[in-house]
Amino acid sequence: MARSRSSDSTAPGGSAGRTPKDGGRGRTSGATAAGATAAGKAGKAGKAGKAPKLDKNGQPKVGRMRKLRSQGGMIKQAYTLTRKNDPKLPWIMLIWFVAVAAVIELVGILLSSPLLFIPLAVLFGALAALIVFGRRAQGSAYRQVEGQPGAAAWVLEGMRGDWRVSSGVAGTPQMDAVHRVLGRPGIILVGEGVPGRVRGLIAQEKKKIARVVGDTPIYDVLVGDDEGQVPLKKLSTHVMKLPRNLSAAEVNSLGRRMSALGGPRMPVPGGPLPGGRQMSVSQRQVRRRG
Repeated sequence: MARSRSSDSTAPGGSAGRTPKDGGRGRTSGATAAGATAAGKAGKAGKAGKAPKLDKNGQPKVGRMRKLRSQGGMIKQAYTLTRKNDPKLPWIMLIWFVAVAAVIELVGILLSSPLLFIPLAVLFGALAALIVFGRRAQGSAYRQVEGQPGAAAWVLEGMRGDWRVSSGVAGTPQMDAVHRVLGRPGIILVGEGVPGRVRGLIAQEKKKIARVVGDTPIYDVLVGDDEGQVPLKKLSTHVMKLPRNLSAAEVNSLGRRMSALGGPRMPVPGGPLPGGRQMSVSQRQVRRRG
């Protein structure tokens, strides 16, 4: 017996009443893709918002390559500036490079290993040239700043180590100045200008500081070329050779107490030379190799 088809027009026919094969799967995969995209964005945002690594001073670390490029630029700047004031610099550096490299290579020849000693010859020759550059750059810088206002402060601020320099804590309208330095030796008062006026300034500053620092040693230094004075080119060496009387903790404690005395009371030129920033760069590069 044959079956009859339903004549109900409302009944779904063919594929109209079927659930799409990929309907549920399509919605699921779309939601999964959206979730993956959101997760990717969140991951990128997390990486972007990640706190940068800090160095021992609490400052963001600089990449090694970036640091090398920065140092290379400063050395190039220092060399260009020094060469302007010392035209013989390239030839003197070349002579030292060749001389030292030749000596090293001669040793290699005597030891029957000339090829093995070539890298050493180049390395020691370059080192000798850099040392000569540093010495001549330092001498050129000191010759330019000597006798100018702010020269002593410029030298003090370039010293290596934990030295807390307050420039121009006392002075006169004639640009005589006293600079205060806090370090492991204690307190160092450095005066520059006319000796008769500067000695009075140092004496006044010493009385004022003594009321705050108690038994802490206080040294006074007068910059100049006369007897009993310290030449500008030897100032940093003189200060750094003073005996270490305080510990690092005592220096920090003393620094907090001395903050009550305030800072500079007179305008001291930030750089005693035109282009003072360049000279500061030159000095820093020189002292890293001194």
